[in-house]
Amino acid sequence: MIRAFLETFTLPSAARWPWVVAPVLALASCATPPPPQARQGEARAHAFTAVATPIEGPAETASAAELAKTAVSLTPPPPEVAESVVLELVTEEAHEATALVAAPEPPGRLFVLQKPGLIRLLRGRTLVEAPFLDLRKQVAVNGRDNGEQGLLGIAFHPAFAKNGRFFINYTAKGGDTHVEERRVSKRDPNKADPHHARTLLVVDQPYGNHNAGDLTFGPDGLLYVGFGDGGAADDPHGHGQNANTRLGSLVRIDVDQAKPEPQTVAIGLRNPWRISFDRVTGDLYIGDVGQNAYEYVHLLSAAQLVAPGAPYNLGWNVMEGFHCFKGKPCDPSQYQSPIIEYPHSDGCSITGGYVYRGQALPALGGHYFYADYCTGLVRSLLWNGQALTASHDWKAVVDPESRLARLASFGEDQAGELYLVSHDGPIYKLVPRPAEPQGAL
Repeated sequence: MIRAFLETFTLPSAARWPWVVAPVLALASCATPPPPQARQGEARAHAFTAVATPIEGPAETASAAELAKTAVSLTPPPPEVAESVVLELVTEEAHEATALVAAPEPPGRLFVLQKPGLIRLLRGRTLVEAPFLDLRKQVAVNGRDNGEQGLLGIAFHPAFAKNGRFFINYTAKGGDTHVEERRVSKRDPNKADPHHARTLLVVDQPYGNHNAGDLTFGPDGLLYVGFGDGGAADDPHGHGQNANTRLGSLVRIDVDQAKPEPQTVAIGLRNPWRISFDRVTGDLYIGDVGQNAYEYVHLLSAAQLVAPGAPYNLGWNVMEGFHCFKGKPCDPSQYQSPIIEYPHSDGCSITGGYVYRGQALPALGGHYFYADYCTGLVRSLLWNGQALTASHDWKAVVDPESRLARLASFGEDQAGELYLVSHDGPIYKLVPRPAEPQGAL
């Protein structure tokens, strides 16, 4: 009954209301057995590859050449690597956290975003009570755990240490997405100036989900902002394939211009919840939340970003991952395929992360980490510029007791070390496993 209800109700069919979808889907799965292709036992009976089993029906997939680039089996990390890594609890106080972001300078400055509209400093293991910025009067939140509205993203200007400028992405009270410039207070570096606000973009949001919300600066000094398709289910208004709307797109902005004109870099996105640049290669990774069958990661290379012509088309809502959406006839060669996908037998809402470039765990260098909000999976992939060369499942390594839940974001500090952020409050850090104490002779 529950699953039948979900199939006719807009919210779950949208399948990307991460604050509510996990418990609802869990309840539904208890009420009715999953379809054969989604049964956990069958999923584990064979090695998972980046190329998932096609959905039922005559769906076409990306070309054999494209699929060959991603045909790498999912495996545990090598034992010597797995034994060197542990997940360390930093704090349990970041309730309703949506992001953790480091300022470029000074070292150690980490900022936590909370969905209702608070930005707070994280000092060591302490989440500072007094907010850096309180936007609760401006930010719309459609229920404590419902929908995807709220304070969703923050990015610091590359020259933040000198100019104090930072940029936020949030859902305003009227439901629209606002991208704004803010500044640090001249009197107190631990406070933002509440009176300075420069609006860069206002985007109408027809629904309360698929607001996306992430933004980050690229190596080119431009601000990149990802937008979802506007919400509901199946992209009913066709925003993903409409180059004349911000919805379903990735844009970049020269924030140093007096009146910057956003440039569309890519279209065909469904809900790019988290985006990040590899600080070494300059490649842009996009964790794009799928509909009812697949979750996937897109990559725009540094070379693509240097001289784009027309916007790159990443496929939605004609494609979902490598597949023609819902089995409808399409020509996958017209769209840029993702570099990896996983089926909904493994999760239901991807949380994009970062390429590890820290010094504490050298064996992880170059691996892009990502997670799933619904199931708590933690995985990594290694891309050599042409193809996948590794795909690892870290769940048993970092979360052997299956405590990770509702992973809303990753974080990266100035040194390139990685954090995992739960919407429930905990923030964790990937660290070297402590050496075993020497026993007495």
